[in-house]
Amino acid sequence: MRRRTGLRAAAFAAATAVAAAIAPAQAHDGPPFPIVSDAVAGPYRISIWTDPDTTDDGTPGGQFWIVIEPVDRAVSLPPETQASISIEPLDRSGPARTARMAPVTNDVARQFVALAIDHEGRFAVQAAIDGPLGKAAVDGEVEATYDLRPPPMMLAVYLMPFVLVGLLWGRLLLARRRHRSER
Repeated sequence: MRRRTGLRAAAFAAATAVAAAIAPAQAHDGPPFPIVSDAVAGPYRISIWTDPDTTDDGTPGGQFWIVIEPVDRAVSLPPETQASISIEPLDRSGPARTARMAPVTNDVARQFVALAIDHEGRFAVQAAIDGPLGKAAVDGEVEATYDLRPPPMMLAVYLMPFVLVGLLWGRLLLARRRHRSER
């Protein structure tokens, strides 16, 4: 009876560990990377970061962040400063998609938007800034790809052989210990 309870506890612990490992995998699709770094346009210094994931279901997988700083460091960035991002396919014809960005944690210097990218390939990216300091635009280019990581359920399937081998090994260790104590 004691052996079954220990085996059940080990199985429960292994299942909990697998579930805990899967949960963070759903939270993030990969690290963003810069496509424009510290470009000076008008009164602004602009950097654009992106995580350009393509989706087939129309969800906005293409994520864009912008960092805006005044070129003149003595001036602070006015809260009315607004940015927008436009993307347009370069490898085939297709409509341009434009969206207004929103401040991240109420910081107008860091703004975010997610756009739907419906196919893999090269896209032209344009960031437009409009505010009391003036207008500016910066162009960049990005290669959109599908997120190639396995879905969380497949991660559980891939980990299952290792969990089972670990359980079997633990069971053998317990049997060896029991056998030695019986001698």
